[in-house]
Amino acid sequence: MMTVTYRRTNKTVYSAKYHLIWCPKYRRRVLVGAVENRLVEIVHQICVEHGADVIEIEIMPDHVHLLVEVPPVVALSKFIGALKGRSARVLRQEFDHLRRLPSLWTPSWFCSTVGGVPLEVVRRYVENQKLAA
Repeated sequence: MMTVTYRRTNKTVYSAKYHLIWCPKYRRRVLVGAVENRLVEIVHQICVEHGADVIEIEIMPDHVHLLVEVPPVVALSKFIGALKGRSARVLRQEFDHLRRLPSLWTPSWFCSTVGGVPLEVVRRYVENQKLAA
């Protein structure tokens, strides 16, 4: 049986883990090679800035799975907005073939809290996405 690990701030004790998924516009298969590697770097950088911990990340050619723990003081919609907004801007600046797209990401995204399911089950699910594709 796994024990829950709680994080702390000076005012809060929490365990707030989320499974986030978002996709390129029209599910274009553009998240490969150097774009994939750079996206992982950008996601990690944004998570550090927001005090979030990346538990697992898996980049598929046409979508992103992110298992992350986010402090309760960070609004999830603002957090995903930062992930999608900055990654779109940086990736389009650095990769010419992405500049031709009218937009990189769809406006929609998926979020599921990871409370009732053991964290290891969700972690394995995210890790195994490439094997299932």
